Amino acid sequence: MKEREEKNMPEKSILSSSEIQVPCVYFGEAGPANTRRTIEIAVRRAEELDIKHIVVASASGATALEAVAAFRSRSVVVVTHSTGFLRPDFQELDAERRKKIEAAGAKILTCQHALGGVNRAVRKKLGTYELDEILALALKIFGQGLKVAVEISLMAADAGLVPTTEPCLSIGGTGSGADTAVLLRPSNAQTFFDLRIMEILAKPRLK
Repeated sequence: MKEREEKNMPEKSILSSSEIQVPCVYFGEAGPANTRRTIEIAVRRAEELDIKHIVVASASGATALEAVAAFRSRSVVVVTHSTGFLRPDFQELDAERRKKIEAAGAKILTCQHALGGVNRAVRKKLGTYELDEILALALKIFGQGLKVAVEISLMAADAGLVPTTEPCLSIGGTGSGADTAVLLRPSNAQTFFDLRIMEILAKPRLK
């Protein structure tokens, strides 16, 4: 009888002692309308886990200003578009916003995109995709914002602005603004497959 009862007992969950429930907000539409809410969600998780490092994508600097105001006690790295992304020698982050971001204590990183750069030149010139942009397209199945969040964390790690030994929060967007926030453990570009996406906190619900 005892043996029969033991067989009918539910198997103990492998997550019973370590299960973590983390809410994820799915936005009905992608884009900048979600910026404030995305930052609010990221701030809450940063406080819960005491995450020290924040990486945020910002082309014009508008999203960056909202982020640095919200993450006052944490290290914020703002990753811009590379100079020349829109047109030769043009940097989208204007001087006034740059001053305000730096005055708030954030670091600004402008460099070649981790999943673009020379590979994009090959595609534009020869009409064929290279490995970096294939990886970018694969990440976009989760949404452009998630691809951006991964990419900027690689760039920040390569610049030595975030450590690869502890989690950080990375915030990206679709086109402009912010609509995606993830908790991840960064990696350098040359060790891309060591990067770990730990939690997806907010993203657009793709149609």
